[in-house]
Amino acid sequence: MDSLLFAVAAVGVSVMALAIYVGLGVVRSGERSGSRLASLQSREELLETNFNERAVAPLASKVGNLLMRFTPMGWAQRAEKRLAIAGWYPRIDANSWAAIRVVAVVGLMLLWILINPLIPEGQKVIVFLLFAAGGVLGPESMLTRRLDERKEVMAKELPDVIDLLVISVEAGLGFEAALGRVVQNVPGELSNEFSRMLQETRVGVSRSEAMKALAERTDVDELNSFILSINQADQFGVSISRMLRVQADEIRVRRRQKIQERAFAAPVKMVFPLVLCIFPGIFVVLLAPAAMQIVDSLSNL
Repeated sequence: MDSLLFAVAAVGVSVMALAIYVGLGVVRSGERSGSRLASLQSREELLETNFNERAVAPLASKVGNLLMRFTPMGWAQRAEKRLAIAGWYPRIDANSWAAIRVVAVVGLMLLWILINPLIPEGQKVIVFLLFAAGGVLGPESMLTRRLDERKEVMAKELPDVIDLLVISVEAGLGFEAALGRVVQNVPGELSNEFSRMLQETRVGVSRSEAMKALAERTDVDELNSFILSINQADQFGVSISRMLRVQADEIRVRRRQKIQERAFAAPVKMVFPLVLCIFPGIFVVLLAPAAMQIVDSLSNL
């Protein structure tokens, strides 16, 4: 049984490393493709890149293009939206994501075939189901975790960003100039998204459209409310500084309410660890001596 667990753990680590290797190749290839086209690198300079970027990433993209023909309608749009919210798009697009998922599934199946003779006869079906579930759900669970973590980080950064916006606007700066000051002084995921929004406005996109695209890329409830208020203020001519002050107070209240909600839920969550882990040990310490004395008394009778 110990050898089986070791084999399963080794296989899982190997497939995860393979999927990460392919994913890193796709990411680095996407990041450097623009610079290569801009600098018109020669063939010798391109060959200096590692094998992962030069061969594995293009192959993964081609496999993804082939797999996209067999995906359900709308899967690519949903995948790209989730990748954008997680901060991986456009470095990893829907084609590359499909290829990475197929690599995980096929890799696990091949490794299961290799270790199949080592698995006891009665456990082959269970191990196969575990491998299949890991290949199908593993990459998606990583994406979901990254997505939730990024949304939580941006929600935590938003109150400080709005406070600095309020100070900058009340000091006499325009909204976009104040937003540029925030991007310079407050690094983070939210500042990167605001920087991208400012770049879109500089190339001709209207501010309302750029902020709607920002809301779609982030999908944070507090940020969506803030963007909606900014667009409404532009449409109805409301003072930006007054609106920002109201938004800053409202977001602080929301953060306080979320903290209170988590604090009130803590005692309920502590019940199960107390009942299952703490109370049995306390009962053993308190009742074991009394039980031993009772047993000794009854045995002497």
